[in-house]
Amino acid sequence: MKQDIKKKAIRRLKILEGQVRGLQKMVQEEKYCIDVLHQSLAIKQALSGVEDLILENHLITHVAQQMKSGKEKQATKEIIDIYQLSKKK
Repeated sequence: MKQDIKKKAIRRLKILEGQVRGLQKMVQEEKYCIDVLHQSLAIKQALSGVEDLILENHLITHVAQQMKSGKEKQATKEIIDIYQLSKKK
């Protein structure tokens, strides 16, 4: 994994960890539902940002290497699979 991307992903995951703890506390304290939903949606967006970083890393490293080594079909299949999985959200 590229070190700059890894560093960004770890930082974002630590922030997410705190957000999830905060969400859990909000539910335990029976905070206003709309406030809980806002926090939940913010967490989803933050997690999506982590997914984007991981995908960027995969494209820059693994897919590029697969293309160079003649494994275009494998690279294409992986990209299509992850795209289809992301559409199911």
